[in-house]
Amino acid sequence: MDGKRDILHCISKGSVSMKEFCYTIKNAVGVHARPAGALARMAEKYDSTILIEKDGTAVNLEKLLAVMKLNIQYQETVKVTIEGSDEAAALEQIQTFFEENL
Repeated sequence: MDGKRDILHCISKGSVSMKEFCYTIKNAVGVHARPAGALARMAEKYDSTILIEKDGTAVNLEKLLAVMKLNIQYQETVKVTIEGSDEAAALEQIQTFFEENL
């Protein structure tokens, strides 16, 4: 990981092939409808299962309303877990989205 990325990589508790990262929200308005929708559309493109977790509650990133229900606010930390055949590509795109938009 290079010095430009401000992402804490989490310790995996599951499959060794599973990818995950933690991210602390830097956007003052948190994860509102527009970025949540963009994340849901992005997640739908992959065969992998992609979950986002806050405070012990994990939901499928493809489900816009479930993501919105997490009510992710500024300076809260979320964990994104990706497992499947295209997890590396999904990780790269989703991680970049968080860094550039949230």
